[in-house]
Amino acid sequence: MTKFSLKQTIVFLGLFVIVMGMAVVIYQRATASPTGSNDIYLPLTTKPGTPPPQIAGCDIFPGDNIWNTPVDKLPVHPNSANYISAIGASRGLHADFGSGVWPPGSNSPIGIPYVDVPGSQPLVPVTFIWWPEQSDDGPYPIPPDAPVEGGPDADGDRHVIVLDRDNCVLYEMYYAFPQGGGSWEAGNGAVYDLSSHDLRPDGWTSADAAGLPILPGLVRYDEVASGEIRHAIRFTAPQTQATHLWPARHDASSLTGSNYPPMGLRLRLRADYDISGFSPEIQVILQAFKTYGLILADNGSAWYISGVPDARWDNDMLHEWDGITGANFEVVDTSSLMIDPNSGQAAQP
Repeated sequence: MTKFSLKQTIVFLGLFVIVMGMAVVIYQRATASPTGSNDIYLPLTTKPGTPPPQIAGCDIFPGDNIWNTPVDKLPVHPNSANYISAIGASRGLHADFGSGVWPPGSNSPIGIPYVDVPGSQPLVPVTFIWWPEQSDDGPYPIPPDAPVEGGPDADGDRHVIVLDRDNCVLYEMYYAFPQGGGSWEAGNGAVYDLSSHDLRPDGWTSADAAGLPILPGLVRYDEVASGEIRHAIRFTAPQTQATHLWPARHDASSLTGSNYPPMGLRLRLRADYDISGFSPEIQVILQAFKTYGLILADNGSAWYISGVPDARWDNDMLHEWDGITGANFEVVDTSSLMIDPNSGQAAQP
């Protein structure tokens, strides 16, 4: 359904209309305005997850994919309190993205970048040096100047993410380095057909430890400015369990205690947490935390929320949520959403 922007000077307390027999909700919260004006835009949508999020004209998986499925009505997981405690109930959220570079004076943008390329982008050889048996073979359409997480001098995860916008195919690599003649070397790599629900083979890693794609879980400035995030968001935890939950395909731990969170765990910001005092842009992100939640995708610092670097982010504003702690979240039981353990398609709640 077409998404409309309704410009108003007041906030509607609630409005429902019927279009072709279908209930359509007009959101009542104010959205971020990229121009800095006080205008309020009320996006018209059919229901959460539809239409699916888009990047460069590509649907980022179908609307009924698990990434795009709301979890606000699902039951709380019986082990929620233990999982939250293991991640850090008193630890605050951290936006692992923003504008500029960190540390100051470096060439390291804050966040995980990506680039979209045309279908005519030349394919180049890729050599996988760590997990070639769990990697999707190249060549990949990687431009020579593809952005690298952490910058060209980084020695961290060095993710490289490329979206073929004409064919809607996603290419992701971990620990990637450009080589001579346009070729690349990486620890491993994964390819995703964004029109499909297919998951990686169970037990396979990806550019992420959970065996999941990275791009679908990143917070992007454009979607925040539009007033709505329609997908789950990637985050990290310091210690994880040696198991994984659907839709994750891989784990990276030797810890077997049942209190440790497994890869693929889904969490949401508690419904009773008041977000009205935050800036409109932050409210958009926090509402997504409530509706679509977080997905545990990698080992890392507690409650680090992943996003795309962008000069338009206000870093001071992103620090508004530093006081939100793990205790304000709850783990949800997503087992009722699984249709097929080898598919990302989700039963809609």
